Amino acid sequence: MRFCFENNVLDGDLRELTCGGTAVPLQPQVFDLLLYLVAERARVVSKDDLISEIWSDRAVSDSALNSRINAARKALGDDGATQRLIKTIPRKGFRFVGDVREEVAAAPAPAEPVTARLRTVTDRPAIAVLAFENMSGDPAQDYFGDGISEDILTALSKQRWFMVIARNSSFTYKGRAVHIRQIAEELGVRYIVEGSVRKADNRVRITAQLNDATTGSHLWAERYDRELVDVFTVQDEITNAIAAAIEPQIHAAENFRSHRKPPASLDAWDLLMRALSHYWRVTRQDHEAAKSLLGRAIAIDPNYGQALSVLAVNDMFGVHLGWAELAAVAPAAEAAALKAVRCDHEDAWAHAALGSVYFSTRRLADALSEFEQALALNPNFSLAQGYHALALSYAGRSEEAFAAAQNAIRLSPRDPSLAIYHGIAGYARFTERQYDEAIALAREAIRHRGDLTGAYRVLAVSAGMTGDSALAEMALGELRRTQPGISLQWIATQLPWASKADREHYLEGFRRAGLR
Repeated sequence: MRFCFENNVLDGDLRELTCGGTAVPLQPQVFDLLLYLVAERARVVSKDDLISEIWSDRAVSDSALNSRINAARKALGDDGATQRLIKTIPRKGFRFVGDVREEVAAAPAPAEPVTARLRTVTDRPAIAVLAFENMSGDPAQDYFGDGISEDILTALSKQRWFMVIARNSSFTYKGRAVHIRQIAEELGVRYIVEGSVRKADNRVRITAQLNDATTGSHLWAERYDRELVDVFTVQDEITNAIAAAIEPQIHAAENFRSHRKPPASLDAWDLLMRALSHYWRVTRQDHEAAKSLLGRAIAIDPNYGQALSVLAVNDMFGVHLGWAELAAVAPAAEAAALKAVRCDHEDAWAHAALGSVYFSTRRLADALSEFEQALALNPNFSLAQGYHALALSYAGRSEEAFAAAQNAIRLSPRDPSLAIYHGIAGYARFTERQYDEAIALAREAIRHRGDLTGAYRVLAVSAGMTGDSALAEMALGELRRTQPGISLQWIATQLPWASKADREHYLEGFRRAGLR
């Protein structure tokens, strides 16, 4: 259905607003809000209605809600004073009051099957999760292993980087001695997750491993021993740990696979995997290499949502570390992130990418909303947890920021971005004046990655505030090596604090460390 009013067309299927035939850029949440108001124009829509429909009943501040209403009005050339199209009904809610004509959109040409398109554009992998074997000797315990397997399958399905074979197919091998290579051929998958469960009294041991079925090698394996105080809590904890660990292992394997291909045969997926390996190294040279590879992937497939997402994240992280100028890259990064969300509005990476743009461009309320949406779509997404923690820190919500950073570390203890999460946790402690703990966390970040710009920033300001001149001098020297253009002016103008007091606190730490 399309809704036509004044010179605008709001297309729900294409998720597009046009004015005079020209597309009007809209944040995904603003689009959803506008579409809901137009569709429900026969009545007054309450604040509770909007929170339920648009925010899935999550806690939302009045300022966040009003910012979305104002953004919807602005997109239509309306404003809070005239309220030509979106009217505020005091103490009741909002109503769309424009004259609307409904049209049924023309049926599109039959689309090529998704699986066929994936094969022609990119050789993306598929994964199967087998039913975990019950090692307890008690058939009545089968339910526990099946529950773990099903939860892992559901969690992996939220990653959206790879195809996950449905339970009804992968569970047909339960209780049968079949080689994983045969399973892979029959299901058309590249990776297989298998494991076992052993329960005794009030304890459980769960083993899990990720196999590359094409080579027969084990990519990852882990064992979990827990007390069964609460069965469902244990099940959730282990499921989250396994799901969070598997994604980076598959990315690493796919990157290795892409490097074995001749350069001329690289497809968009191969280029994306190579780009991710550079992105996670967090150096200026790798930042540029990732950008180049992502550009090539998008040239092959302009609607490749994951490549668009990583491009936006890469650009904005480059800005945060002082490797790129905000004004030079922000417009293109925002366009890429918005397009990624349009390509797949349920992709957590797309929302994290858009959140990173809003964060760097000082729209903290919008950034937090996007990161929260990413985590609602995929609670095991450690990168979104880390970015959420960073945005919370700059928003002045230090205690929540530290908890979010710790959650990112706990979710993915082998994550390529682990050093970054420790650095973010350190910054959260700095904002709380817990300088010794901030120093310890910054050192831990540096232990994982010796050239991490953000960690040296935290180390320098914390040492400055404690009066440890030797440590401050060392940290500042390393910071200048990783970010040669660092200055008080850059810090004061390029980092997105909500509070002037927090900015001044950070600047004071640098002044005491010796930065001018």
